[in-house]
Amino acid sequence: MGASKETLEELVRQHMGLVGHIVRETMGRVPAHVNRDDLQSAGLFALVKAAQAFEEDRGVPFTRYAASRVRGAILDELRGIDWASRSVRRRARDIDAARSTLASSLGRVADNAEVAQNLGISLSEVESNDSDLARANVLSLQGGTETSYEDLLVSGTPTPEESAMHRERLDYLVDAIEELPERMRVVVQEYFLGERPMAEIAETLGVTESRVSQIRAEALVMLRDAMNSALDPELVTPHVRPDGCAAQRRMAYFQSVATRHAERRAPRLHSA
Repeated sequence: MGASKETLEELVRQHMGLVGHIVRETMGRVPAHVNRDDLQSAGLFALVKAAQAFEEDRGVPFTRYAASRVRGAILDELRGIDWASRSVRRRARDIDAARSTLASSLGRVADNAEVAQNLGISLSEVESNDSDLARANVLSLQGGTETSYEDLLVSGTPTPEESAMHRERLDYLVDAIEELPERMRVVVQEYFLGERPMAEIAETLGVTESRVSQIRAEALVMLRDAMNSALDPELVTPHVRPDGCAAQRRMAYFQSVATRHAERRAPRLHSA
């Protein structure tokens, strides 16, 4: 934009608070091991670059332009982070195994207190692990598997095939959420999409925050398995009791998602 060095420095100085705001907003949505200083540095660097590249005559306010550049830089920084540390994922595997074992012996889904007792750890450790992994799975869009949903939802220059697959997976995720049991659907929509605090969701449902945490973890597993069952069958974890009621309910859910998806696609295919 041809501005002087003093003008650029003043523009950056006036908008440093914007970087701080975006970093604070981001830190509230990511696991605790994400380093705030790294995000702050990436954001400030992007702010400087935005000030240098800004062209006032294009009619876009600098605040909006800079916010977009800063968010993009922070997202790039986050892409390089191991969202769920090895210890979190290792503990998550232990917790999943304990839940499966207890479900088999109890004939129902075990609550977090029972899982904690089975593993010999505290209830807070189970809930904290579930929370960290849930945020890693959804906010980093990694899905907790070898399938990188981040690559599907954020792509700079997708090929036509990648765009088609992106739409297919996103549509399937929407259908999978809609077919969740009511309480699971409410928790997913309100917590991840509505960004409501867990305490508010618990009050709405008339349950404890611990129960909301458990519902959220169960819903994420169901969503992951439903998508994999249709799109990556080899990634679906076999149920410990394939002939049991829980396995049958899971298969019925997979089928209902597939049916909804097929019905939603039908009008598009006819119009094409």
